[in-house]
This record gives sequence, C-alpha cells and structure tokens, in this order.
Amino acid sequence: MDLPSATPGTNERARTDPRILRSRDLILDAALGCFLARGYLAATVDGIAVEAGVAKRTVFNLYGTKDELFRAVIARATEISEKFVVDRVESPIGVLPIDQEVAEFALAHARAVITPQVISTRRLLIGEALRFPELASDYFDRVPGRIMGAIADRLLRYAVLGTLHVPEPRRAAEHFAYLVLGEALDRSLFQPGSITDAQVEAAALRGADAFVRAYRTR
Repeated sequence: MDLPSATPGTNERARTDPRILRSRDLILDAALGCFLARGYLAATVDGIAVEAGVAKRTVFNLYGTKDELFRAVIARATEISEKFVVDRVESPIGVLPIDQEVAEFALAHARAVITPQVISTRRLLIGEALRFPELASDYFDRVPGRIMGAIADRLLRYAVLGTLHVPEPRRAAEHFAYLVLGEALDRSLFQPGSITDAQVEAAALRGADAFVRAYRTR
C-alpha cells in the first residue's frame, strides 16, 4: 500500500483517514518488533515495511526517517500512559469502600503497565537509552514520573477524605507501585512471557491489600 507524500492538510487527513491510521498501527507494531529483535542500527526501513506489509515509500511518507519512526514508537507508548493517567489515576475517588477501590485501581494499574506493548517499548528504550538520551529522559518524566506523581496526588485525596493516612504522598506512591507491580514487572522485563495475566492480577491484589493495611486510617 502506497500513501501520498505530505501536502497541506495531510496532518488532518492522517488523523481521520482509516487507511492511514491502519498503516500507522501496522508500521509501529512492525517497527517495535524489528527494533527489539535487531537493535536500532541493524533494523532497516525495508525490513520494517516488509514486516508491516506496506510499501517502503509509505513508511517514509508517514515518518520521514528511521530516527523519527523510532521516536514515534516511543511516543505511542507515552500517549497510552498519559491516557491512563487521565482515565484512571485522576478519576473520582470515594465511590467504593477503600479496600475495594484500591484493589480495583491496583488491577487497572497492573493491567496498564504489564502489557506486551508497554513492556516491549520499555525494553527497547532501555536498550537504546545511550543513543537517545533525551528521548529516554522525556519518557521517564512523562510516563513513570508522571504516573508516580499522579498516584501521589490520588493518595493525598484519600488522605483528605480520611480513608488513608498518607503523611508522605510520594513515598506512599512508591510503596503502592512496588507492592502492586514488584516482581511481576521485573520478570516481564527480563523474562518475557514468563508470567500470566492471572499471576499479574493476583500479585496486584496482594499488593493492594498490603498497601491498605499499612496506610488505612487507624
């Protein structure tokens, strides 16, 4: 499939044309796999185009260069994480009993972080951090950094509500994240495919329970 090169109005078209949106997804999925398997230097636009099932020209029309394609792969993961912050971390609180609400939030957090796409993107960026230091720094600030800050704000809201005792919100957010993700995240990063969704969810619920018992208002 060949798409036209950039012209006035192309940006708007790229946001709405289903053919372009589908091509973007195919290319980004293929690029993530190729970059992971071969590394940034060895991966080629030709190989990515073949994996995506699109014309090489289509890749260049949509992304310009391999460098910009790599950045687009990381940007997609960043956008997904930022949407999670808005949809789940900053959502209303106090609707359910505190133990149930924290458990459901822990499940949502674990399901959002420990996914093949997110884990693969993190592994890719860690491996290429020396080549793209500014991109790695930006990702850290906008993804784990922002999520941790948003969790701290959420826990502070629980403190104001009187359901949790949170004297140090940022420290409490770190405790929450480690208890909920912990070993499951490490295993997913270093041993892909070694942990099931059920194991991830069970670990998240155990972490949520431990967190509530530690921080519940006495």
